[in-house]
Amino acid sequence: MNLDIPIAEMLAILLGACRTGAWMAICPPFNSRLIPGPVKALLSVGMTLPMAPYLQGTLPSMETSALIASILLQVAVGIGLGAVTALLFSALQAAGDLLDLFGGFQLATAYDPMGYSQASIFGRFYNLIAITLLFASDGHQLILRGFLQSFRTLPLDTTFSMETFSRLLVAGIGEMFLSALQIAGPLICVLFLSDVALGLLNRVAPALNAFQLGFPVKILLVVSTVGLAVSMLPGIVHNLVERAVAAVLHLSGG
Repeated sequence: MNLDIPIAEMLAILLGACRTGAWMAICPPFNSRLIPGPVKALLSVGMTLPMAPYLQGTLPSMETSALIASILLQVAVGIGLGAVTALLFSALQAAGDLLDLFGGFQLATAYDPMGYSQASIFGRFYNLIAITLLFASDGHQLILRGFLQSFRTLPLDTTFSMETFSRLLVAGIGEMFLSALQIAGPLICVLFLSDVALGLLNRVAPALNAFQLGFPVKILLVVSTVGLAVSMLPGIVHNLVERAVAAVLHLSGG
């Protein structure tokens, strides 16, 4: 039995899948190691299929060199779009790392089998809560929709603006640190005031050696007040999703 395979449509879908696969390898929550590699490959093809009508008319030249260059370009575009989104979401983990640093939990750094790296307690805790809230609020669909919009605004035969990407990358790094400070700032202020109070107590009664209570007091303050910070995370995650989608649309020209 002979089958007629539309080569142009298949190439368009595969080139789009290269962009989607590179994006899924970087962008949260799809970059989780809980999702096996073959599943990600199938998902990248499945998510590209609905965009096939927009990809058929944007194929580059059918020459081998042009196709290889197009594959590299699609991978670069996917990595760029995913990096912008991942950079904003890393603000939550950075906020947790700051709490671990100032609260004394940095000494209990644990091995993260999902990321093959050392992860602090509250950094990992904030990251897991952010991913859970992302799925619970359907924010992952908004991120996915923003990425799929790039196939319309950034076709397969177009060029990728490195100037816009570098500008968004620098702005994203600044926003990441600013967001991390805004999230962890109130608790850091509480910990700083506890140090001031212990210092004053040590000056008033040096025999008590109040600084020996520093670590237990800080741990108690972080554990008792982190619930207030967690209650504000849904609004923070929603804000980060909107900013990430806006950055992706701006980078892709949407």
